[in-house]
Amino acid sequence: MASQKFTQISSASVVALAAMLIATPGQAQDQAAPEAAPGDIVVTAQKRAERLQDVPLAVTAVGSDTLESRQINDTNSLVQAVPSLSFQQGANPTNTSFRIRGIGTALFGQGVEPSVSVVVDGVVAVRSAQGFSELADVERVEVLRGPQGTLFGKNASAGVISVTTARPSREFEGKGDFTIAEHNEYRARGTVSGPISDTLRARVSGFYSDVQGITRNITTNKWVNGSKSWGVRGKLEWDATESLTFLLAGEYRKTDADCCASTLIQIRNPVLQSLVGPISASRENRQIADDADTYANSKAQTYSLQADWDLGSATVTSISAFQKYELDVNQPIDRIPATSPIFLGTPAFAPYTFWNQNHGQVDLKAWSQELRIGNNGTSDLNYVVGAFYMHSYILRPFDRRRARCTAGVVGQPCANANIVWQSSASRIRLVQDSIAAFGQADYRIVGGLRAIGGIRVQYEKGTNSGTRIAPIVAGDAIFPANPPVSGSFSAHDMAVTGKAGLQYEFSRNAQLYASYTRGYKGLGYEMEISGDLANQKAIQPEHVNAYEIGFKGSTIDRTFSISAALFQADYSNLQVQTNRSDPATGVVQFVTTNAGSSRSRGFEIEATLRPSDSFSVNAAVTYAQSRINIDGLNCPIQLQAAAPVLTGTPINICYRTAAGAAPLQNLRNRALQASPDWRVGVTPRYDYEGDSFNAFAQISANFTSAQNFTAELDPLTVQPAYTLVDATVGITTADKRYGVSLFVKNLFDEYYLTNIGHNSIMSTTANPLDLVANYNKDSSRYFGAIFSARF
Repeated sequence: MASQKFTQISSASVVALAAMLIATPGQAQDQAAPEAAPGDIVVTAQKRAERLQDVPLAVTAVGSDTLESRQINDTNSLVQAVPSLSFQQGANPTNTSFRIRGIGTALFGQGVEPSVSVVVDGVVAVRSAQGFSELADVERVEVLRGPQGTLFGKNASAGVISVTTARPSREFEGKGDFTIAEHNEYRARGTVSGPISDTLRARVSGFYSDVQGITRNITTNKWVNGSKSWGVRGKLEWDATESLTFLLAGEYRKTDADCCASTLIQIRNPVLQSLVGPISASRENRQIADDADTYANSKAQTYSLQADWDLGSATVTSISAFQKYELDVNQPIDRIPATSPIFLGTPAFAPYTFWNQNHGQVDLKAWSQELRIGNNGTSDLNYVVGAFYMHSYILRPFDRRRARCTAGVVGQPCANANIVWQSSASRIRLVQDSIAAFGQADYRIVGGLRAIGGIRVQYEKGTNSGTRIAPIVAGDAIFPANPPVSGSFSAHDMAVTGKAGLQYEFSRNAQLYASYTRGYKGLGYEMEISGDLANQKAIQPEHVNAYEIGFKGSTIDRTFSISAALFQADYSNLQVQTNRSDPATGVVQFVTTNAGSSRSRGFEIEATLRPSDSFSVNAAVTYAQSRINIDGLNCPIQLQAAAPVLTGTPINICYRTAAGAAPLQNLRNRALQASPDWRVGVTPRYDYEGDSFNAFAQISANFTSAQNFTAELDPLTVQPAYTLVDATVGITTADKRYGVSLFVKNLFDEYYLTNIGHNSIMSTTANPLDLVANYNKDSSRYFGAIFSARF
């Protein structure tokens, strides 16, 4: 009922705004291509250059000035500027994911593609872990909302984050900036660009960041959950002829991070409290006590060659690319300062007491080729037609070893005779090939009315093979649920997806559109150490049917502009990570599978008000009601002991099918994890331009409603609603060559968490209330300054 009310209100608002903003009817009938005027934003959301105003889909474009003024230094921070975008922090990059309109990938397996595709200069990242990186020398970031499979392929079922970096300039230029912030945060970026000859231009940019950890490990006396990273990108652009241009690009990035250790936010077990000593568990806790540090170190390389052949009425584009990504992660699971096994009591099973080795790697390589042709400007018929091929190779080694103590004095070192070591290791390799042909066009039927149509035909195949050995140390026992096994499995699939819609252009400054999109997310494979390699089955593709109605408009003088959309997306055959761990026996197991369906629906409004040349207000609101239906999910651990025996298919309750059976639940119309219903942002800004200097002042307020961080919808893992307020003031010389700005993040010191879960050690149905969490640096107030120069 509430959802219907929101839809009715939003529909009425769109109609009213359309009537208010429509100006000079009939202008759209002019067949001449509309030229970009000052203030127009040009995007490539449909793989051809167009004004943002003309694109019939929901897109947010964030330019370099906005990225700089709001201290958006990496892709994670884009959520500050795009309310429809969110992300869930995981224990490492492999299980951290973006979400658009509440939909994302809640998986840490490397055999499954992301739902939100990250594309940099036309090159598609193979896995979501590649998408979390620094933003340096970026021209703009486009966030395309809703399924984008027609033009962007099978890993864009929720949307696309498209990053466009700056091209070499025709005149010599350079720029650089240096950021210093509280708690030892240092960042530096620089760019040099210009002509080498009349037809050859080059650009080189680089960055370095050193961000001290935000968590104190009282055992090692170190700050953790920080990172050091650096990267360099080079571009060489050659005008081979007046109509043919080549752009060669190469990029290398390296990050060393002692990330992402979880802090204890609730302790109910007195034994655990005695082990971690003076730590006071609360949502404000910033201390851990661990004898080993978590780390996540990565290296990324991307090389591409883009060719653009201007035929006059159309442009042929070819993008050839190679990418390589390496990740090395170790996450200690026990979270206690134990350098050797200790005795923790005698429940039904002996709990593990020492688990520092939980080590995984990713070695990814991919080759891709895209060839397309799209018309230039706008005419009665606008089109993009192309083909795409990718070959990818992912190697996933993993090893783990832990100890159990079967008898002794609680909290004391374990005698060797009572120690049981368990270990295993796996080495799994996935090779995938995908090929697709795609096309999208819009045609002016009459007046300002256009028909939109698109189709993509894609074929994919994959072979997943590997071996698991156990134990890996002589004398160890086999790690539970990880016995020796090997196997190889191949699968293939073909899918047809597409788009259909109508667009009506009232004028150059106002349009209304409606569209239907059929989306697709490709086959998945089990690549983690717990996978059953001998009896593999492909995780079947997800499908989505999405509907969107939108309006874009602005006044002629551009003092007011607005973009509004109503949307609904129905996802079936969800690819999910189900928790099959058994706290009664100590078996830890997560399984990737298909289950259930989900729906995301709501509305978005983005608006900009410019009452004067010096004052502007950007505002955006997203209401995305993301709900899931899924059967056979684990129950929250604290509800399992009391789960009753019920027959049939009980809904939204923890139960057992028989006495002694594992508790489970069947969810209907329940909130999707890490998907807040509401996100609202408001950013007023004042600019002053004088004869001797320029200045600005800006405040950003972002509200996020409550969300649950677990698929099981555990009532203990809820983050309440919160609002973050950031402020920046800056001054530059009149020629903008030199500048300095001061900023404060989280002005009112609003504490929030990015992930919540149950503690690993001793988490049983008898001790279910110990909780851990992750958080960002801006979950506490801090100040900083940026110094910039350009020539």
